[in-house]
Amino acid sequence: MVIPDHEAAPAALRALRGRHCRTLTHASGRPWLIGCWNDEQLTFATAGETRLAVTSPCSLGPDALNARAATVRSAADAEGAVRGAVGRFHVLASHAGEVYARGSASGARRLYRAAVDEVTVAADRARTLAWLIGAEPDPAHLAARLAGPSLPHPLDSAAPWRGVHEVPAGHALAIDRRGRASTGAWWSPPPGELPLAEGASAVHDALRAAVALRVKPGVPLAADLSGGLDSTSLCFLAAGEGAELATATLHWSDPANEDPRYAQRAAAALAGRTRITRLVFEPRDLPPLFAGADEPDDPDDEPSTALRDRVQQRLIGEALSARGATLRLTGLGGDHVATPPASYLRALLRRRPVAALRRTAAHRARQRWSLADSARMLLAGGSYARWLAGASRALRAGEPAPAPLTEPPGWGIRPRLPAWANDRATTAFCDLMDATAENAEPLAAERHLHGWIRQMRQGGRTAARLAHRTALWGLPLDAPFCDDAVLEACLALRPDDVCTPWSYKPLLTEALRGVLPDTIRARTTKDHCEPEWFAGLRAGRAVFARWADDSRLAAAGLVDQRTLHRAVSSPDLLSAGAAELEETLGVESWLRGIEAHPVPAHLRLHEENDLAGEAPWAPEAAR
Repeated sequence: MVIPDHEAAPAALRALRGRHCRTLTHASGRPWLIGCWNDEQLTFATAGETRLAVTSPCSLGPDALNARAATVRSAADAEGAVRGAVGRFHVLASHAGEVYARGSASGARRLYRAAVDEVTVAADRARTLAWLIGAEPDPAHLAARLAGPSLPHPLDSAAPWRGVHEVPAGHALAIDRRGRASTGAWWSPPPGELPLAEGASAVHDALRAAVALRVKPGVPLAADLSGGLDSTSLCFLAAGEGAELATATLHWSDPANEDPRYAQRAAAALAGRTRITRLVFEPRDLPPLFAGADEPDDPDDEPSTALRDRVQQRLIGEALSARGATLRLTGLGGDHVATPPASYLRALLRRRPVAALRRTAAHRARQRWSLADSARMLLAGGSYARWLAGASRALRAGEPAPAPLTEPPGWGIRPRLPAWANDRATTAFCDLMDATAENAEPLAAERHLHGWIRQMRQGGRTAARLAHRTALWGLPLDAPFCDDAVLEACLALRPDDVCTPWSYKPLLTEALRGVLPDTIRARTTKDHCEPEWFAGLRAGRAVFARWADDSRLAAAGLVDQRTLHRAVSSPDLLSAGAAELEETLGVESWLRGIEAHPVPAHLRLHEENDLAGEAPWAPEAAR
């Protein structure tokens, strides 16, 4: 948690006695950073009145950070002090009574703020602040979460707690000497001008540097090895950095899946480059998807669909930990960063109209877009705020939204709610969109760039949730594709070079030329686990029916209990509506988790500490 250098700030810490183990102070001696971390997770430097810290992974070591701290003349100078560093990290600074804090551009390192006794404090966990101020989940944001992937920016990243606010990715929180807080942008996307041949080498270098940060000599590195481009790329990059690998491969049951064959090829090639211990999991080796749903887990900062494979991933992590690994790489984020949405066609139409029309026709054939929708994507005007307000009007009027993945991308996917969401949920969600639309700004002026950054940050938020959850299990999951330098390297390319209807992930296949064997780099398919997904939903029906009968969402007045119960019990579940139901189950599970675990696990860890009679902070010496 970040505490301002203000005389009223220590009073905000009384509730946290015994719930943290580390404290760093401002030059004044007041608490600045409190929490739980080891020396590898946070690097700290001092220079006169300056205090500067970065979380890991970051390429700046203690000596480099100390040298850079000496250049800081105001808290906001911290941004310049870390320029050029690679990784995915928070930047935290204190100077002469001023405080500066920010997360990562990708959203994989998040930051939230709240007022405690009229003093603004910040934390990397929304639940920390919600617990501290006694906040309840906001019903309007719960209603919005029922929209699932169609939830538009900035609501898709908003904290679902009353009184807790996200510091948006790419923005920083500044607190002045008087305790006044403000936010401002520290990051902007690079111009997307590089051709593929030139930009791919920068993506390769960024990915290689990201993986190198995670490699520890002599310590096995766990990694997913699905056989797909994303996770397999990380394995080969890690091997190139000298990592000893312990890999996990899941074999799904669909006979058309090609992952097993490609994973076997990759493992054979890796064995010639490094020592590799390979773990292969068949469906029969693991509990079904959605197993353990009736055992509430410590919830994340926001609802998600993590319920699906929570138990499976925990068991896989335990098996990898038993091989000596202390970190597990995942290819999460590869899909998000490597391919922009097809809305780039709108910008291409202005520069190369014939090429844009030809590509639009090819995308139409592959995605089954209608001619009218395609024309609308290319020609329709209007600001983001206008689009968001229009989406609210359409939902409020009951206009049917297109089925997922059948609508060409514009500013976003038109939001939709499931059939069991009641009128109160619709009104609350639409009111929230209307209020947001009044001052809504897109993530970029061009629609494709807005959509690309949005999907990158969706990946980053998922990476953040998984990192927190798996750290509690003992083997943190890490997603190098969500490092800021990787994000920037991808955004620097011309979108029409890296999104075409005729090739699969051209950016990654070019960036990894010479890293991946050609037989793997040429892969053009992506597998799925639909049989296991449907089987898990079917097996969990009894639990989900009980949830519907005693629904927390129904108690909040947001869903019709009978309609939800019919959806869970209906034979049609396996042919329609399953994805919408999973989003709802994610929100329901999250609410039940909060009820079962009112104190977050990361705060419970130190409940046994008896700090009675001590000051609410115990300063550490600068290292």
